[in-house]
Amino acid sequence: MRRGIVFLVIFGIWISMIHGAGAEAKEKDDFHQTMKVFKKMEKVTKVPWYYFAAINQYEKNLRNSRDDLPDAKDPVAVYFSPREWVGLMNPDYNDKNPVTIELYGGIGLDGNHDGRAERNNPKDVLYTLGAYLNSYGLNKEDIKIALWDRYQRGETVAIIMGYANIYKKFKKLDLDKNAFPLPLEANYTINNTYGDRRGWGGLRQHEGVDIFANYGVPVKSTTYGFVETIGWNQYGGWRIGIRSLSNVYHYYAHLKGYAKGLEKGDVVKPGQVIGYVGSSGYGPEGTQGKFPPHLHYGMYKDNGYQEYPFDPYHYLKVWERQTRKRQK
Repeated sequence: MRRGIVFLVIFGIWISMIHGAGAEAKEKDDFHQTMKVFKKMEKVTKVPWYYFAAINQYEKNLRNSRDDLPDAKDPVAVYFSPREWVGLMNPDYNDKNPVTIELYGGIGLDGNHDGRAERNNPKDVLYTLGAYLNSYGLNKEDIKIALWDRYQRGETVAIIMGYANIYKKFKKLDLDKNAFPLPLEANYTINNTYGDRRGWGGLRQHEGVDIFANYGVPVKSTTYGFVETIGWNQYGGWRIGIRSLSNVYHYYAHLKGYAKGLEKGDVVKPGQVIGYVGSSGYGPEGTQGKFPPHLHYGMYKDNGYQEYPFDPYHYLKVWERQTRKRQK
């Protein structure tokens, strides 16, 4: 009986490992195949592949966080509405004929030369996107104007351009690794203070988690991303805001100072030192020591309309375990 139970446990672990390895292999294959499509569209449209990757990632995030858009089930997640694709006055919402789509002023194009312009075909969608961008020009300012006309939101333009810089620097799509924000060998304590009341500056909710540590302990980026904000904030003191590829704003506050040379717009990776634990904030620029030294860590999601906080405690504990496992 005991041998049978042991066998079942081992068999279950083995099956779980196989399934996990299979899912990881599929994900890598999806990244590889999607990159091939991006590179092919770069050759055809002359639009650099990292702009396709950045726009695709931004729209994937939107589709997975909003109820008014269909979920992104495929690696290529760029979305054109039926009206936009076939033309406003087109009586056929499902028109796939490039000739009639053009006649009615639709944006849809045939990207794989099969005689059809299909709104759910990745090559047709990306070719259409590339033609749209190309119509504005190929330098950075032209791309920004094209993005503004498409999304009508300055924050979106900045996010997509930041994503493009990340992909351009690392030259790959699988950038989903994370790291714990402090060295594991440091003497630190995590307090889940998310949602607690705060009184300085008016009654408000604490929108993060406090990690208490000694002055000067290095603070690391938890993610691939770009520096969206850096500088003084009366509440957060010396703070850094990093935007990740999952469209989450990672907020590091009460710092003693920043890593040398770090500037707004810089691309960072998980584990990279970005600053140092301090006790700055709750006053005019330079205010220090109104509370014990700690890192305030917050996470905010952007859904294309607004940004809202959520509890980062679970993520921090997961990244702590993952970082410890990698270091063994």
